[in-house]
Amino acid sequence: METGVSPLPLSDTPSLSFMASNRPDAQDACKRLQDRYGNVPVGDADIVVALGGDGMMLEALHAVMDTGIPVYGINYGSVGFLMNNPAESDLIDHLRRAEKTSIHPLRATGTDIRGNRFSALAINEVSLLRETRQTAKIQISVDGRIRLAELAADGVMVATPAGSTAYNASAHGPILPLGSRTLALTPISAFRPRRWRGALLSHDSKVRFDVLSPEERPVSAVADNQEFRDIASVDIEEAADVSLHMLFDEGRALGERILIEQFQA
Repeated sequence: METGVSPLPLSDTPSLSFMASNRPDAQDACKRLQDRYGNVPVGDADIVVALGGDGMMLEALHAVMDTGIPVYGINYGSVGFLMNNPAESDLIDHLRRAEKTSIHPLRATGTDIRGNRFSALAINEVSLLRETRQTAKIQISVDGRIRLAELAADGVMVATPAGSTAYNASAHGPILPLGSRTLALTPISAFRPRRWRGALLSHDSKVRFDVLSPEERPVSAVADNQEFRDIASVDIEEAADVSLHMLFDEGRALGERILIEQFQA
Protein backbone atom coordinates (compact mmCIF):
# COMPACT_ATOMS: atom_id res chain seq x y z
CA MET A 1 0.00 0.00 0.00
CA GLU A 2 1.20 3.46 -0.88
CA THR A 3 -0.44 6.76 -0.02
CA GLY A 4 0.39 10.39 -0.63
CA VAL A 5 -0.44 13.48 -2.65
CA SER A 6 -1.59 12.48 -6.10
CA PRO A 7 1.07 13.20 -8.75
CA LEU A 8 -1.53 13.44 -11.47
CA PRO A 9 -0.41 15.80 -14.27
CA LEU A 10 -3.90 17.07 -15.00
CA SER A 11 -4.52 19.48 -17.81
CA ASP A 12 -7.19 22.18 -17.65
CA THR A 13 -9.52 19.71 -19.35
CA PRO A 14 -8.63 16.18 -18.13
CA SER A 15 -10.41 13.24 -19.69
CA LEU A 16 -12.96 11.93 -17.23
CA SER A 17 -15.15 8.85 -17.35
CA PHE A 18 -18.24 8.90 -15.14
CA MET A 19 -19.90 5.79 -13.70
CA ALA A 20 -23.03 5.94 -11.54
CA SER A 21 -25.17 3.58 -9.53
CA ASN A 22 -28.87 3.18 -10.27
CA ARG A 23 -29.88 5.59 -7.50
CA PRO A 24 -31.83 8.54 -9.01
CA ASP A 25 -29.66 11.15 -7.27
CA ALA A 26 -26.50 9.49 -8.57
CA GLN A 27 -27.92 9.31 -12.09
CA ASP A 28 -28.97 12.98 -11.99
CA ALA A 29 -25.54 14.06 -10.71
CA CYS A 30 -23.83 11.97 -13.36
CA LYS A 31 -25.73 13.73 -16.13
CA ARG A 32 -24.87 17.16 -14.71
CA LEU A 33 -21.19 16.27 -14.42
CA GLN A 34 -21.06 14.82 -17.92
CA ASP A 35 -22.64 18.00 -19.31
CA ARG A 36 -20.08 20.13 -17.46
CA TYR A 37 -16.89 18.09 -17.93
CA GLY A 38 -17.58 15.72 -20.81
CA ASN A 39 -17.36 11.95 -20.72
CA VAL A 40 -15.02 9.42 -22.36
CA PRO A 41 -14.88 5.61 -22.31
CA VAL A 42 -13.15 4.16 -19.25
CA GLY A 43 -10.09 3.06 -21.21
CA ASP A 44 -9.49 6.60 -22.52
CA ALA A 45 -9.86 8.39 -19.18
CA ASP A 46 -7.25 10.10 -17.03
CA ILE A 47 -9.55 9.50 -14.04
CA VAL A 48 -12.73 7.50 -13.50
CA VAL A 49 -15.30 9.24 -11.30
CA ALA A 50 -17.68 6.84 -9.55
CA LEU A 51 -20.98 8.16 -8.17
CA GLY A 52 -22.88 6.10 -5.63
CA GLY A 53 -21.90 4.07 -2.57
CA ASP A 54 -19.04 1.75 -1.72
CA GLY A 55 -20.45 -0.91 -4.03
CA MET A 56 -20.11 1.51 -6.92
CA MET A 57 -16.50 2.20 -5.97
CA LEU A 58 -15.76 -1.54 -6.03
CA GLU A 59 -17.48 -1.84 -9.41
CA ALA A 60 -15.38 1.03 -10.79
CA LEU A 61 -12.15 -0.44 -9.40
CA HIS A 62 -12.93 -3.76 -11.05
CA ALA A 63 -13.59 -1.89 -14.32
CA VAL A 64 -10.07 -0.37 -14.24
CA MET A 65 -8.36 -3.47 -12.83
CA ASP A 66 -5.83 -3.81 -15.66
CA THR A 67 -5.42 -0.16 -16.62
CA GLY A 68 -3.79 1.72 -13.73
CA ILE A 69 -6.41 4.45 -14.06
CA PRO A 70 -7.25 6.03 -10.66
CA VAL A 71 -10.81 6.23 -9.34
CA TYR A 72 -12.33 9.15 -7.46
CA GLY A 73 -15.59 8.33 -5.70
CA ILE A 74 -18.42 10.72 -4.88
CA ASN A 75 -20.91 9.60 -2.26
CA TYR A 76 -24.49 9.20 -3.40
CA GLY A 77 -25.06 6.06 -1.35
CA SER A 78 -25.74 5.16 2.26
CA VAL A 79 -22.37 4.51 3.92
CA GLY A 80 -19.87 5.84 1.42
CA PHE A 81 -16.79 4.83 3.42
CA LEU A 82 -14.70 4.75 0.24
CA MET A 83 -16.24 7.90 -1.22
CA ASN A 84 -15.74 11.68 -1.09
CA ASN A 85 -18.35 14.33 -0.42
CA PRO A 86 -20.21 15.67 -3.48
CA ALA A 87 -18.23 18.20 -5.54
CA GLU A 88 -19.53 19.44 -8.87
CA SER A 89 -18.52 23.03 -9.65
CA ASP A 90 -14.96 22.56 -8.36
CA LEU A 91 -14.41 18.89 -9.21
CA ILE A 92 -11.18 19.48 -11.16
CA ASP A 93 -9.67 21.35 -8.22
CA HIS A 94 -10.55 18.44 -5.93
CA LEU A 95 -8.92 16.01 -8.33
CA ARG A 96 -5.72 18.05 -8.55
CA ARG A 97 -5.33 18.17 -4.77
CA ALA A 98 -6.46 14.61 -4.10
CA GLU A 99 -4.38 12.14 -2.14
CA LYS A 100 -3.76 8.78 -3.80
CA THR A 101 -3.95 5.43 -2.07
CA SER A 102 -2.68 2.37 -3.92
CA ILE A 103 -3.70 -1.13 -2.86
CA HIS A 104 -3.35 -4.73 -4.02
CA PRO A 105 -6.41 -6.97 -4.29
CA LEU A 106 -6.62 -10.63 -3.30
CA ARG A 107 -6.43 -13.37 -5.91
CA ALA A 108 -8.61 -16.43 -5.32
CA THR A 109 -8.18 -19.60 -7.37
CA GLY A 110 -10.11 -22.74 -6.67
CA THR A 111 -11.96 -25.85 -7.77
CA ASP A 112 -15.58 -26.86 -7.41
CA ILE A 113 -16.83 -30.38 -6.65
CA ARG A 114 -17.12 -31.14 -10.39
CA GLY A 115 -13.46 -30.27 -10.99
CA ASN A 116 -14.13 -26.90 -12.64
CA ARG A 117 -11.50 -24.26 -11.97
CA PHE A 118 -12.26 -20.63 -11.14
CA SER A 119 -10.26 -17.47 -10.49
CA ALA A 120 -11.21 -13.99 -9.30
CA LEU A 121 -9.78 -10.83 -7.80
CA ALA A 122 -11.25 -9.27 -4.65
CA ILE A 123 -10.63 -5.79 -3.28
CA ASN A 124 -12.41 -6.24 0.06
CA GLU A 125 -12.46 -9.91 0.94
CA VAL A 126 -12.79 -13.50 -0.20
CA SER A 127 -15.39 -15.30 1.89
CA LEU A 128 -16.63 -18.89 2.11
CA LEU A 129 -20.30 -19.27 3.03
CA ARG A 130 -22.51 -22.27 3.76
CA GLU A 131 -25.21 -22.79 1.13
CA THR A 132 -27.75 -24.74 3.21
CA ARG A 133 -28.89 -25.26 6.80
CA GLN A 134 -25.86 -27.51 7.31
CA THR A 135 -22.90 -25.88 9.05
CA ALA A 136 -19.85 -25.57 6.81
CA LYS A 137 -16.79 -27.57 7.79
CA ILE A 138 -13.55 -26.14 6.47
CA GLN A 139 -9.88 -27.02 6.89
CA ILE A 140 -7.56 -24.00 6.98
CA SER A 141 -3.93 -24.04 5.86
CA VAL A 142 -1.46 -21.16 5.85
CA ASP A 143 1.72 -21.32 3.76
CA GLY A 144 1.28 -25.04 3.16
CA ARG A 145 0.75 -26.00 6.80
CA ILE A 146 -2.60 -27.03 8.28
CA ARG A 147 -3.40 -24.54 11.03
CA LEU A 148 -6.98 -25.57 11.77
CA ALA A 149 -8.02 -29.11 10.90
CA GLU A 150 -11.73 -28.35 11.08
CA LEU A 151 -13.66 -25.11 11.46
CA ALA A 152 -17.41 -25.59 11.89
CA ALA A 153 -19.06 -22.26 11.09
CA ASP A 154 -21.31 -20.32 8.78
CA GLY A 155 -18.13 -19.52 6.89
CA VAL A 156 -14.73 -17.84 6.95
CA MET A 157 -13.04 -14.99 5.10
CA VAL A 158 -9.73 -13.38 4.26
CA ALA A 159 -9.96 -9.57 4.24
CA THR A 160 -7.58 -6.87 3.07
CA PRO A 161 -6.89 -3.72 5.13
CA ALA A 162 -9.03 -1.73 2.67
CA GLY A 163 -11.89 -4.18 3.18
CA SER A 164 -11.40 -4.78 6.89
CA THR A 165 -14.05 -2.20 7.86
CA ALA A 166 -16.72 -3.91 5.73
CA TYR A 167 -17.99 -7.51 6.09
CA ASN A 168 -14.92 -8.40 8.15
CA ALA A 169 -15.77 -5.81 10.84
CA SER A 170 -19.40 -6.98 10.87
CA ALA A 171 -18.12 -10.50 11.62
CA HIS A 172 -16.11 -9.05 14.55
CA GLY A 173 -12.83 -9.22 12.69
CA PRO A 174 -10.04 -6.69 13.33
CA ILE A 175 -9.85 -3.34 11.55
CA LEU A 176 -6.45 -3.22 9.86
CA PRO A 177 -4.41 -0.04 9.27
CA LEU A 178 -3.65 0.40 5.57
CA GLY A 179 0.11 0.30 6.09
CA SER A 180 0.05 -2.76 8.32
CA ARG A 181 0.89 -5.21 5.51
CA THR A 182 -1.46 -7.72 7.08
CA LEU A 183 -4.55 -9.74 6.20
CA ALA A 184 -7.41 -10.67 8.50
CA LEU A 185 -8.48 -14.33 8.67
CA THR A 186 -11.92 -14.15 10.27
CA PRO A 187 -14.51 -16.85 11.02
CA ILE A 188 -18.20 -16.17 10.41
CA SER A 189 -20.36 -17.36 13.33
CA ALA A 190 -17.90 -20.04 14.44
CA PHE A 191 -19.46 -23.06 16.21
CA ARG A 192 -16.29 -25.09 16.74
CA PRO A 193 -13.70 -24.11 17.91
CA ARG A 194 -16.15 -21.89 19.78
CA ARG A 195 -13.55 -19.45 21.08
CA TRP A 196 -11.50 -19.10 17.89
CA ARG A 197 -11.64 -15.47 16.77
CA GLY A 198 -9.40 -15.71 13.72
CA ALA A 199 -5.83 -14.67 12.99
CA LEU A 200 -3.71 -11.83 11.67
CA LEU A 201 -1.52 -12.90 8.76
CA SER A 202 1.34 -11.32 6.85
CA HIS A 203 0.25 -9.75 3.57
CA ASP A 204 2.28 -12.32 1.60
CA SER A 205 0.70 -15.35 3.31
CA LYS A 206 -0.87 -18.03 1.17
CA VAL A 207 -4.17 -19.27 2.59
CA ARG A 208 -5.95 -22.44 1.51
CA PHE A 209 -9.47 -23.49 2.43
CA ASP A 210 -10.47 -27.13 1.89
CA VAL A 211 -14.18 -27.86 2.27
CA LEU A 212 -14.85 -31.03 4.25
CA SER A 213 -17.78 -33.13 2.99
CA PRO A 214 -18.57 -30.59 0.23
CA GLU A 215 -21.47 -32.63 -1.22
CA GLU A 216 -23.20 -32.98 2.16
CA ARG A 217 -22.26 -29.48 3.36
CA PRO A 218 -22.04 -27.30 0.22
CA VAL A 219 -20.09 -24.06 0.40
CA SER A 220 -19.82 -21.09 -1.95
CA ALA A 221 -16.86 -18.77 -2.42
CA VAL A 222 -17.50 -15.05 -2.87
CA ALA A 223 -14.83 -12.64 -4.14
CA ASP A 224 -16.38 -9.17 -3.75
CA ASN A 225 -19.39 -9.52 -6.09
CA GLN A 226 -18.44 -12.80 -7.81
CA GLU A 227 -19.87 -16.02 -6.42
CA PHE A 228 -18.76 -19.60 -7.14
CA ARG A 229 -21.01 -22.41 -5.92
CA ASP A 230 -20.25 -25.86 -4.54
CA ILE A 231 -16.54 -25.39 -4.10
CA ALA A 232 -14.06 -28.04 -2.99
CA SER A 233 -11.07 -25.82 -2.26
CA VAL A 234 -9.78 -22.30 -2.78
CA ASP A 235 -6.32 -20.72 -2.53
CA ILE A 236 -6.05 -17.04 -1.61
CA GLU A 237 -3.07 -14.70 -1.77
CA GLU A 238 -2.31 -11.05 -2.36
CA ALA A 239 -2.13 -10.16 -6.07
CA ALA A 240 1.13 -8.22 -5.78
CA ASP A 241 1.24 -7.81 -9.57
CA VAL A 242 -2.02 -5.79 -9.59
CA SER A 243 -2.22 -2.23 -8.24
CA LEU A 244 -5.41 -0.20 -7.83
CA HIS A 245 -5.46 3.54 -7.18
CA MET A 246 -8.11 5.49 -5.26
CA LEU A 247 -8.22 9.28 -4.89
CA PHE A 248 -9.40 11.01 -1.73
CA ASP A 249 -9.90 14.65 -0.80
CA GLU A 250 -7.22 16.29 1.30
CA GLY A 251 -7.35 15.16 4.92
CA ARG A 252 -9.80 12.36 4.13
CA ALA A 253 -7.44 9.67 2.87
CA LEU A 254 -8.46 6.05 3.38
CA GLY A 255 -5.81 5.41 6.02
CA GLU A 256 -7.18 8.25 8.16
CA ARG A 257 -10.73 6.98 7.76
CA ILE A 258 -9.72 3.49 8.88
CA LEU A 259 -7.97 4.95 11.92
CA ILE A 260 -11.05 6.99 12.83
CA GLU A 261 -13.22 3.88 12.43
CA GLN A 262 -11.27 2.14 15.20
CA PHE A 263 -12.40 4.80 17.70
CA GLN A 264 -16.09 4.71 16.81
CA ALA A 265 -18.42 3.53 19.54
